[in-house]
Amino acid sequence: MTIPRSDRLSAGPAHRADSWRPHDVFTVLDVGGTTLRTGSYDPVTAAVSRVRRVPVEGMARHPEDSVAGLQRRVVDQIVHEVGRNTAGTAPRAVGVAFAGPISAGGLVLAAPTVWGRRGDPLPLGQLLTERTGVPVVVVNDLTAAAWRYAATETEPFCLITVSSGIGNKVFRGGEVLLDADGHGGELGHWVCDPSPGAPLCDCGARGHLGAVASGRGVLAAVRRAADADPAGFARSRLAARCGGRVPGIDNPAVAAAVREGDEFTTQVLRGTLTHLAQAIGAVFTSVGVCRYIVMGGFALAVGERYRELLVGELVRLGCFGLDADAVDAMVSLGEPDDDHGLIGAGRLLADRMSRPSPAGAR
Repeated sequence: MTIPRSDRLSAGPAHRADSWRPHDVFTVLDVGGTTLRTGSYDPVTAAVSRVRRVPVEGMARHPEDSVAGLQRRVVDQIVHEVGRNTAGTAPRAVGVAFAGPISAGGLVLAAPTVWGRRGDPLPLGQLLTERTGVPVVVVNDLTAAAWRYAATETEPFCLITVSSGIGNKVFRGGEVLLDADGHGGELGHWVCDPSPGAPLCDCGARGHLGAVASGRGVLAAVRRAADADPAGFARSRLAARCGGRVPGIDNPAVAAAVREGDEFTTQVLRGTLTHLAQAIGAVFTSVGVCRYIVMGGFALAVGERYRELLVGELVRLGCFGLDADAVDAMVSLGEPDDDHGLIGAGRLLADRMSRPSPAGAR
């Protein structure tokens, strides 16, 4: 991708990477499937401020655009938001949490929720460094979020997000477990339903966990159940919230119905959680991580009832060597905000910037 050089942010000698000081404030961004968040992160207080939220210039807003066109839009938008955050001057450094697998060098390998089809890998880290003139760190959004929780968790943990898609990251030994090409932590693309008619994932494949148990997956499952059992749907609290119309069912209504104890909606959700519980069981038995933090817009909207249902499926399926109380204790909900990526990107950026550079490197 060719990017014009005339729109770079202004940067003087004071913005060189080797002049970084611990009290400098960073610009951090969290690029999701629907929303781009920008904020200022203070590494001394570990707090994020001046948070701004705007729709992502991705496929949801421009469904007819090519992958390359959407990539250009997103890069331009990130540069614009960085400049807006710093009033047009270059920040000390930029941290980007991005929804997709990322290589160690900041190469975006895919972004199903942002530009859909795979397309060519996007060298986002390189492009943003060229456009802003400052150090830029680009990581997967769940990798960033894991760094937020690493500050308070004393044991290895697995962070799981359940929102428009599903993702996970394991944090162990001071790092997120990934290889240099960004492989790992993509439970949402595990094939849990191999049938030909399995739900379609945003990446274009069928039967992925994200297509079944994400917020979008649950919504589709509830609508299918309502079509298949109109009498059961008509008796449900969900129907009362949706005016009795299947097209009127949305995720807020589904979450509210489950919180209120509606059996019709709860049964559908439980069926999708069986697959998520199987995935968690595989992580537990293969890696031995005994701590699972569940976050994401849909899971947190349902709240404690979501955690209870997930634990119930884990207990029913069994976690080898653990009793019901131990399984209950190993699952918790994340913080009830949407600043995970911003705070985590800031923590990771502070960690990277404070490490000594190799001899002779700048």
